[in-house]
Amino acid sequence: MRVAIALLLGTSLALSACGQGASQTEAVGSGTVDAARIIAARPAEWLSTGRTYDEQRFSPLSAINQATIGQLGLAWSADMDTNRGQEATPLFIDGTLYVSTAWSIVKAYDARSGKLLWSYDPEVPRETLVKACCDAVNRGVAAWGDKLFVGTLDGRLLAINRKSGKPVWSVVTLDQTKNYTITGAPRVVNGLVVIGNGGAEFGARGYVAAYDADSGKEKWKFYTVPAQPGTEKEPDYLKKAAATWYGEWWKQGGGGTVWDAMAYDPELDLLYIGVGNGSPWNQAYRSEGKGDNLYLSSIVAVHAKTGEYAWHYQTTPGDSWDFTATQHIMLADMEIGGAKRKVLMQAPKNGFFYVLDRTNGKLLSARNFVPVNWASGIDMKTGRPIENPQARYYRTGKPFIGSPGATGAHSWHPMAFDPRSRTVFIPANLAAFPYIPEKGWRANKLGFNVGVDIAAAAMPADKAVRAAAMNATTGALIAWDPVAQKEKWRVSYKGPWNGGLLATGGDLVFQGTATGDFNAYASVDGRKLWSFPAQTGIVAAPISYELDGQQYVAVMAGWGGVWALAPGILSDKSGPSRNISRLLVFKLDGKAALPPAPPLAKMPLDPPPSTASAAEIAAGGARFGRYCSTCHGDAAVGGSIVPDLRHSATLNDEATWQMIVHDGALKDNGMVSFASIFSAKDIEDIRAYVIHRANEDKTLESTPNAR
Repeated sequence: MRVAIALLLGTSLALSACGQGASQTEAVGSGTVDAARIIAARPAEWLSTGRTYDEQRFSPLSAINQATIGQLGLAWSADMDTNRGQEATPLFIDGTLYVSTAWSIVKAYDARSGKLLWSYDPEVPRETLVKACCDAVNRGVAAWGDKLFVGTLDGRLLAINRKSGKPVWSVVTLDQTKNYTITGAPRVVNGLVVIGNGGAEFGARGYVAAYDADSGKEKWKFYTVPAQPGTEKEPDYLKKAAATWYGEWWKQGGGGTVWDAMAYDPELDLLYIGVGNGSPWNQAYRSEGKGDNLYLSSIVAVHAKTGEYAWHYQTTPGDSWDFTATQHIMLADMEIGGAKRKVLMQAPKNGFFYVLDRTNGKLLSARNFVPVNWASGIDMKTGRPIENPQARYYRTGKPFIGSPGATGAHSWHPMAFDPRSRTVFIPANLAAFPYIPEKGWRANKLGFNVGVDIAAAAMPADKAVRAAAMNATTGALIAWDPVAQKEKWRVSYKGPWNGGLLATGGDLVFQGTATGDFNAYASVDGRKLWSFPAQTGIVAAPISYELDGQQYVAVMAGWGGVWALAPGILSDKSGPSRNISRLLVFKLDGKAALPPAPPLAKMPLDPPPSTASAAEIAAGGARFGRYCSTCHGDAAVGGSIVPDLRHSATLNDEATWQMIVHDGALKDNGMVSFASIFSAKDIEDIRAYVIHRANEDKTLESTPNAR
């Protein structure tokens, strides 16, 4: 097992490169945001999360280019009032930057000066955090008419007046008694605000719904998983899906949440959505270990006006590895095989890059962009993966060290596409994960419900194992040719979880990193041309806009997301990252500066002695692995945005520990009561486990060359 763990976590139609010649009026636009304005896509503007409906994240602006990049400097910055992860893509409309921050807060800034114009806090209850797999993040807002729209962590869809920041309407989009959340950015298509949700690790049934932008009235809802037979009148597409499910899947919802990616083709009036993983991950518990389980891990096209099914392509049939297809979806028109094709491109978690005909869902090509061991390729006749039988861990009964792992070869971080060179830029993770079947698993009302034994995969206090795991866990920026399906170049990173991407007409690619740098690379060969020390890890994607004839680049900075929480020692693979949440805005000859970074002090480990029995420590470790590690870190090694429990003073005080875990004394910080599933003895066993782990690591730290 230790050897296994050591391996763990181990580019259409050419757009003219519009320059800076646009007038100020053209640059900022005026009046309402509508389909015509989004489709026109003035180079100066950024009106939708991917700038354009096709989600290419390409800005034609070119004043900032390889000749001028050395003059790029900070124009202004704005501190956020939260130390949680920042994943949002800003919007630039009529001279104003609009951002969402952690806890679904929305802010508006004067794009010239950085002056805060307004801030709206939807007051998400902090105890909602227990329902969120991956931090209290939000990936952005949408605009239509004179309004902005945001989905809140607790499941509301809000309309906000764009000028005043005052709420206009609010609608609850999900059952708030269940473990649903919203972290993704809405999309607005012809006056319909489309939003999905998350929660497949906790027992949710996925769907996406559309609401009238003026009133908030629901117009249609599209479920991705069939209901319990006989309980609903289902459309044909769900009847067809039901034949691919077995057992009593509905008891845990089935999963298939639509928590991020969407794209839209206005000519075809097709909305493309990415569907997530199963609930639970382990198909043996979800569907008796068989069936494709439609429409999990699929790209699905629906008719945007009605929400009716058009077609689907399933990237991972019978998913058992959290291989979601919720990753960034891009549309482009490209010549393939001598013919111009309307294509859809995606690099989902499973490690393969897919090119589909977006008119009908036909697979055109697929090839792995990172090392993959769960499948040897994609059968082009059937469109199905050629699976490694050992990957079905619930059939073999043996651990499977999957590459990629559950965090994905590519997670939510947006890609970018340069339509001139037909290059896709992918923020890739190279990290494995140990899928260990859990015998006798049962769902519970709190915590991860995934059906794999997370506790059994905990990182041991072993120097050699830790070093091997750290060495095997890296990241990369990959430039990919989607026609030839091959890599053009790559920039290797120390660790994974580096930021989303922006490509520009200045032949540049911008990306923030987990090490806290904001970089610009030459798009043709990956040469690093410029870097700015951001003082914090950057996971969000940048944008570019033009104002007063000057080009700007803006990015949300602030380390966070699941990699900053769950992987234990691997959270810091890129170095000790911390959260200093800011909006950073750059321009040529920018002269602003950040304040000095606060010192990064490392606290010594000074736990009380470990006196519990081996049985008590083992029992506490099993509970910690399943219920606590997703926030407080593998093997109780905390990331940088929540307390590291090994250093907690409450380790010395059983009563205070019980007040927090049993009574929920810190629920307003997101730490709710676990009394519904833990007895006082269970909670004390968890404390004993953390004390034991802290002592192990104290001993390890005192050993030369230990990590």
